[in-house]
Amino acid sequence: MTARLLWLDVARGLAVLAMFVFHFGWDLGHFGHIDPDIPYTDAYKAFGHAIAASFLFIAGLSLTLAHGTVFRARAYWRRLALLIGAALLVSGGTYIAFPSSFVFFGILHCIAAASLLALPFLLLPWPAAFAAGFALVGASFFARASVFDAPWFWWTGLSTFEPMTNDYRPLAPWAGALFFGVGAAKLARLRPAAVANSPHNIATRSVAFLGRHSLALYLVHQPLFFAGFTAVAMLTAPMQNARFEEACRAQCVASGANAQKCETACDCAAREAAREDALPDATTDEGRARLERIARACVVK
Repeated sequence: MTARLLWLDVARGLAVLAMFVFHFGWDLGHFGHIDPDIPYTDAYKAFGHAIAASFLFIAGLSLTLAHGTVFRARAYWRRLALLIGAALLVSGGTYIAFPSSFVFFGILHCIAAASLLALPFLLLPWPAAFAAGFALVGASFFARASVFDAPWFWWTGLSTFEPMTNDYRPLAPWAGALFFGVGAAKLARLRPAAVANSPHNIATRSVAFLGRHSLALYLVHQPLFFAGFTAVAMLTAPMQNARFEEACRAQCVASGANAQKCETACDCAAREAAREDALPDATTDEGRARLERIARACVVK
């Protein structure tokens, strides 16, 4: 591995670690382990935007390093095909899991499209890449128009609203980060200088490993997180039900109701809450309202 490429892999690996943290926090909210509104706060969104920008910037650096002097057509088209295939896989998978907010133009779609658009800029001087990057960023502020509100224009980023999707990285402004990476690499005249058997500690090698396999890790980490959280939910559901039923009985008896009636009503409420998967949301106002509705229905029975 080269010194420059090692540095680039480490940078990409750090972005992967940040992505793990971001999506783990999002999943905690989705499964009700933390306030579900936290992943939608401005600060948390800014964290996600910073991670996306870093991936795109690094992609621009990598593109220039790999093809800045000699265009390696076979490697380029193979990489592009992998990106397009992975992007389609993300779209298909999220459509199955979240049909109303599936990812139709996320970060992989953006990297693939921007990599195509950036090809001519590998032959142009560095100011051209920076100018294109600023133009894309500026367009997201000054070129928005209702004509782009139709769904087939959403990939541009120029619509007057943000579509409902779990990952939205349209060309404007996000492709600008990749162009900035191209311009930065050309400006710095980065060249991978060969270094043989350079010693590196285990932490550096581990982070670089993540960076070298970032695409595969991007594809598998969320399904693994979801599988883990689902398994935990299935294992803890009986305990949640038992605690809920016990608290229900105690509250019911304390209110002066007949113990036998309380047992029947709370058993009914626990079964209905489990059937509607209402217990994970019990910490929210909406979740408590659902449980109260279930309890009242069971008391009437």
